[in-house]
Amino acid sequence: MELLFLGTGAGVPAKERNVSAIALQLLEERGATWLFDCGEATQHQILHTSIRPRRIENIFITHLHGDHIFGLPGLLGSRSFQGGDTPLVVYGPKGIQSFIETALTVSSTHIKYELHVVEIDEGVIFEDERFMVIAKRLDHGMPSYGFRVVEKDLPGTLLVDKLQQLGIRPGPIYQQIKLGKTVELDDGTVIDGRDFVGPPQKGRIVTILGDTRYCEASIELAQEADVLIHEATFGARDGELAYDYYHSTTVQAAEVAKRAGAKKLILTHISSRYQGAMCDELLNEAKAIFPNVELARDFASFSVPRKK
Repeated sequence: MELLFLGTGAGVPAKERNVSAIALQLLEERGATWLFDCGEATQHQILHTSIRPRRIENIFITHLHGDHIFGLPGLLGSRSFQGGDTPLVVYGPKGIQSFIETALTVSSTHIKYELHVVEIDEGVIFEDERFMVIAKRLDHGMPSYGFRVVEKDLPGTLLVDKLQQLGIRPGPIYQQIKLGKTVELDDGTVIDGRDFVGPPQKGRIVTILGDTRYCEASIELAQEADVLIHEATFGARDGELAYDYYHSTTVQAAEVAKRAGAKKLILTHISSRYQGAMCDELLNEAKAIFPNVELARDFASFSVPRKK
């Protein structure tokens, strides 16, 4: 599980930062990439990475401001032109379906894969045997959502040494034991598979928030998250501006992480007014409240280690 930032700026593209897009690489877990927001030129940013558009499985849109969606039609079309033929699902607020359909229809873009669009509300918006995604409404000038990506707990590892001490050799029986089943050995001995499996491996939690003022919903989504990605459009001294434009400051993002008990905070969606050494100041403002924080830059990647 790895987070790759394709765009970390706010509002309009800048020389150092493109607009919002984050890839959650789940190559080991499911051989796929999930994308969160798709600002203008996201597909250009992808060209500088190892991401393969045909492996993009789900796209989650936080809200419909242009700096979060203007790259979507181009990416959807290019995915088809580049041989992508597996289904793709786009999740987003009401209006996302109309936006996609209009853009593809007017441009006569014909895609060759199954494209499904799901207009979301609060609650569980995705779930399978491995992952669950929970959405919650934030506080922004238009409907904006945050997403809590929950990896479900994995079965414990098979205690092979313990089995071999009993003379149980590898084979199909190992799978039965790993599933925790009661198994009868060749000599008639009955063993409980649960005695030969280690404790479950705790799943990881990644919280990715859309644009928002400081709000309780952010804290709820980020509870005990391994990684919290929070916008920090403004520095602490520009708190009034942040409030007026429905955004957050560095300090507010850090307070959310602290109150939620998150393990790591990554700041993104940085206004272009902050350049060079000013970005170090932004980082230090957050660190004063929540020490384990990073300020994302375009193409920065962060692994999400498995819990021990």
